[in-house]
This record gives sequence, C-alpha cells and structure tokens, in this order.
Amino acid sequence: GNRLINNHFDNRIPNPKERSEDMIDCSKIVEIAAQLLEGSDMYVVDCTCNNANEVELIIDSDTSVAIDACVELSHAINEQFDRDVEDFSLMVASAGIGSPLKVYRQYQKLIGRPVEVLLACGTKILATMTEATPESITLSYGEKQAVEGKKRKQLVTVVNSYPLTEVKWTKEYLDYK
Repeated sequence: GNRLINNHFDNRIPNPKERSEDMIDCSKIVEIAAQLLEGSDMYVVDCTCNNANEVELIIDSDTSVAIDACVELSHAINEQFDRDVEDFSLMVASAGIGSPLKVYRQYQKLIGRPVEVLLACGTKILATMTEATPESITLSYGEKQAVEGKKRKQLVTVVNSYPLTEVKWTKEYLDYK
C-alpha cells in the first residue's frame, strides 16, 4: 500500500534512489547463502523479494533438506545484516516437491527418475530422465507405434533429447498410486 510509503518517507515523494536503497538486494542474500552452504550437499535454487521486503530463499539438496537446515541457514544469513539498517523478513524453504526445476544440479539429481516435462509447444511427457546437461535433457518413455508384421501397435521405448530452450518446465513425477 501507498500509506506505508507515505508514512515511511514523511509524506515526501520518494525519489527512486532513496527507494531502491530501501529494498534488500537478493543477490547479496544468494551470495551469503551460497558461501554458507559451500561444502554441504545443499545449494541455492532461487531467491525472490517483493516490495514489502519479504525475501524467500529456496534451497535444494542432492539428498534431502531438513527443516533444521532451513532454520540454521536463516539465522546465519540474518546475522550477516545490520537489522537496524536493513529491514527485511527472510523465509528459507526447500524446493517444493512438484515444483519446476530451476538449476542444473536439480536435473542431475533426477537422472534415472520419473519426470513430467512440459514442452514449449504444449506437449506433456511422462518419462524417465536418462541424461541431463546444462543445455538439454534426454527422456526415455514408452510409445505405441506400428511395428511391421504386427496388427496392433506395439509399445516401444523411445529415447529423445530435448534442448532446454524447448522445455517450459520439468518436475519430478510422483506417482501416488
């Protein structure tokens, strides 16, 4: 709301410089978090900040992220800031199950696992990710195809590579059956 800005700036119209210094710098938080996580199996996936200075830092792990790890990281990051100068709220969370992959290291973790992929053209594929590079993913899935000498279509395993530029999102596929 506007009311907050007006009170905060003593009813002066904020000039852009003044306002930008008031917002927390996400890259600073990512840098600190990356340093703190170095040597562990955890890493930064994403960091967002809104106008209310609410920062959400998303981390993931090559294994799994414990809630304690999120709490510890949050405290450690907060200690790096002078809270009288930089007023922001920080939430550290692990990448949610079923949320789209954002960094290459997440793709590596899912090699050999079932994934759901939405291509930019609108096609959705359920497959096993057999390979991942920073540029592309390779998927293996069953597809019914006409086979010579057979009346009915047969299930054939297809292996295709997709450049990440053609992939809208990739998620871990969880079968709740």
